[in-house]
Amino acid sequence: MNLTIVGAGISGLSLAYFLTKRSPEIEITILEADSRPGGKILSDRQKGFLCEAGVNGFLDNRPLTLRFVEELGLSPLRSNDYSRRRFVYSEGRLHLIPETAHAFLTSGLLSPCGKARLIGEFFIPRGESDDETISSFAIRRLGREAYEKLIEPMTLGIFAGNAEQLSLRSCFPRIHELQNTYGSLFRALFKLQREAKKRGASVGPAPTGTLTSFYDGMEVVVQRLKEILSDRIVLSRRVEAVDREGDLYRIYTEGGDVYESDAVVLACPAYEASGIVRELSKELSRLLSEIPYPPVGVVCLGYRQEDLLRPLNGFGFLVPSREKRKILGCLWDSSIFPNRAPEGYVLLRTMVGGARSPEWALKEEREIYSFVLEELKDTMGIDTEPEFMRLYRHPKAIPQYTLGHHQRLQRIEEVLKKFDGLYLTGNAYRGVGFNDCIQSSYKLSERILASPPLVE
Repeated sequence: MNLTIVGAGISGLSLAYFLTKRSPEIEITILEADSRPGGKILSDRQKGFLCEAGVNGFLDNRPLTLRFVEELGLSPLRSNDYSRRRFVYSEGRLHLIPETAHAFLTSGLLSPCGKARLIGEFFIPRGESDDETISSFAIRRLGREAYEKLIEPMTLGIFAGNAEQLSLRSCFPRIHELQNTYGSLFRALFKLQREAKKRGASVGPAPTGTLTSFYDGMEVVVQRLKEILSDRIVLSRRVEAVDREGDLYRIYTEGGDVYESDAVVLACPAYEASGIVRELSKELSRLLSEIPYPPVGVVCLGYRQEDLLRPLNGFGFLVPSREKRKILGCLWDSSIFPNRAPEGYVLLRTMVGGARSPEWALKEEREIYSFVLEELKDTMGIDTEPEFMRLYRHPKAIPQYTLGHHQRLQRIEEVLKKFDGLYLTGNAYRGVGFNDCIQSSYKLSERILASPPLVE
């Protein structure tokens, strides 16, 4: 029996790994449109600086991911302790995001009224809607100020998204669950903390864990999977269409090659999958095309440490939309992990574009550098030219789980029932992070192995 996986990003590669590990007799072919595997996982070493073009790590709170990495023979690298210090740029300066109740009460990030309104969440009744936007939920429960200064920038940092369009249920399912179960986030937090204290654990409404990567960047995972799966990966093979005749699928590539397969997994972005299945199912194609991907630009800048006025003893900062800035935020990568910059230098990674202001990611390279330098001058006081600059542009970056995403997925699953042996996986569906992709691939591998025709 054979299976074709379309897409050699982390979802397609990890799926192939899980399948071959548990059932080596399966013949797997991975077709990748690009000349390299890995998708948006790219660790680029330039002039001694290690730049992450996309994801820069994962939280170490998923045992499955840690087992997966261990099986690959890789050594995870936890972020520096002070990288827990995260900032928000508000009203002309950087504010440390409070981590404790005392820090929250003394912080200048929220006004006294904003703090009082946030604490009042305890008394806000449960919402009646099964799904609502992140902005609607946060303003209703926490108040507008907390939404604008805390929740909205957090949404930008994870999804580069517009909180007025994104679904709370799909983007933050844990928070959605806590509200439905306990009626109040604070009430849920108090009850869960009491239960956890009895077990000697800690708990909260937000994901816990330490940001983790590798000494030579996230791409080492891709490189290791490439070594394991090398004979199964076919690069520079863009898939244009798939059809079905009897029990076999035919996969047509841009170069004219045709592959026949018992089963097909589309592990490519939803917009690519939409075009591939257009002739097979117009409804499935339409549903997949409704998942938007805004553009994002990643600007890496290297400075001499002595030229910076402030110490970079933190993770970086996010910028709320209310500030009307041209950047989404800036990560202080050399403060988060070692081996990101040469001795005596620092590496900053600034994000532009996203659903909030896509136009800034599409400017000419020189113009992007110019306004990013100006923004860092205003926000961080950096008034010197960098020693190193590099732009990584993603015209279609992070999938957006807009309102109604959950219902869209339900309909996609209904349509897929008509096509035995056709599967979808990737970050377009149930989680955009590295951990989510590994989890989805593992679950799909179990599902495939439990279903004919791959089990004799």
